[in-house]
Amino acid sequence: MKLIIQIPCYNEAGTLEIALNALPKRIKGIDKIEVLIVNDGSTDRTVEIAENWGVNHIVNFTSNQGLAKGFIAGLDRCIKEGADIIVNTDADNQYEAKDIKALVGPILRKKADIVVGTRPINETRHFSTIKKILQKFGSWVVRVASNTSVQDAPSGFRAMSRDAAMRLNVFNEYTYTLETIIQAGQKNMSIISLPIRTNEDLRPSRLLSSIPMYVKKSIVTIIRIFITYRPVRFFSSIGIVLFIVGFSLGVRWIILYLTGASGAHVPSLVLASILMLSGFMSILSGFMADLIATNRKLLEEIQYRVKKIEYRDKK
Repeated sequence: MKLIIQIPCYNEAGTLEIALNALPKRIKGIDKIEVLIVNDGSTDRTVEIAENWGVNHIVNFTSNQGLAKGFIAGLDRCIKEGADIIVNTDADNQYEAKDIKALVGPILRKKADIVVGTRPINETRHFSTIKKILQKFGSWVVRVASNTSVQDAPSGFRAMSRDAAMRLNVFNEYTYTLETIIQAGQKNMSIISLPIRTNEDLRPSRLLSSIPMYVKKSIVTIIRIFITYRPVRFFSSIGIVLFIVGFSLGVRWIILYLTGASGAHVPSLVLASILMLSGFMSILSGFMADLIATNRKLLEEIQYRVKKIEYRDKK
């Protein structure tokens, strides 16, 4: 049983060695532990530090590609290197590395496909109030969209089985955390949450360059998730609201017309027609998007089968 611990890195020379030194050397039930870093176009000594430490595998990007692309590239390399279990953690030592043992436990016991570490968000001092609120809201949205009980969806501290890793794709360029959970839930993978510990903040978050930008990107990400994975629910909700408002205006116009109220009230009639038509078109768009989503699921299943054939000689 091989475990590969994956660490995405972008200019992490100041913290990488601290994170690497904290990694466990032995875990019961694991025969071999290896470390992989994804060098996302670092311009400092990140790669040199990793090599000197003795990292087993390095995935290099010549320019910064972002966290999501780095995550998927790392998973692909881990699978190619024969990983049975993959753990993703951060290079800034945010997560307590000793908890890796707890994360891999349910996978070793065949009780879960993916295990997500739940941080003590309320007790984390370097998280602002707005960030805590958004993370809780984001987790709620993910639970609704994925039909899972994940408590801390934005957490990057997670373990997954080889099979689960081969089934995951990421379309969002901002972050992989929310989307991969929704995908896993839709594919009926077993996902559980486990409480984990965190360490003191060693550097500012790369995803949180400013509060307004974080709010904007988080909201856009959440909306895109619902459009991609719950298109009928998303478009139908909008369509039903528009149709009801338009229908109400139409009923109002009919009442005014039948009671002989002065004036033709043509603008109300036009607006009612536009709103009802827009509502109908929105609902129709939801069903069209759902057909596209079904096609995407078929393509993902084909991709999964191709990966199993391609990587069969690695196991």
